[in-house]
Amino acid sequence: MSNLLSTYAHFTMLMRTGMMNVIISVFAYTLLFYINSWITTELVFGLGVNWIYLPAGLRLFLTLIFGLPGAIGIAIASTLISYYGELSSDLAICIGTGLISGFAPYLARIFVFSNVKLESDLSNLNLQKLLLCIVIYALMSAGLHQYWYATVGLENTGSVNHFAVMAIGDVMGSILLIALIKSGLDLMRRFRRIDRKSVV
Repeated sequence: MSNLLSTYAHFTMLMRTGMMNVIISVFAYTLLFYINSWITTELVFGLGVNWIYLPAGLRLFLTLIFGLPGAIGIAIASTLISYYGELSSDLAICIGTGLISGFAPYLARIFVFSNVKLESDLSNLNLQKLLLCIVIYALMSAGLHQYWYATVGLENTGSVNHFAVMAIGDVMGSILLIALIKSGLDLMRRFRRIDRKSVV
């Protein structure tokens, strides 16, 4: 009986953590999407394609850290953004786009974990492995998105140029976002050192 209760408690805790990670992913992705749309208006190449796409880095980050809950959260956010935005009023198209947005980085995560000897806690994630993750994800995401757009007949999508620019935008956005996160963390460390010195 005690084992059953312990298993139930563990399952409940995992469910709560998973739900929290989904919610965090939905809000974080939605917020960064609209920030990116605001600051990179002049860099739009076509429908759903941008020369610098910061949310691409967040997609990868959320799926690397949270796994499946991160992918689900991104998929939900992307579906809603697509449906209420400029992509299409067809819900099926938006759901397909959301699934690709969430699960392309998750598939890249599975590929990298299987083939690059990446630890589940990311303890051995170095710059080389991170760049490989970014490139694999960007190619997979751009390919699936443009194939889907062409399949459902969205205008001005699906060309080699759209694929190339989308892949470049995802790579550039990922690198830039990671650089911003690293700079922020470095700045926080500096402030902590200053605080410690002032206390001493």
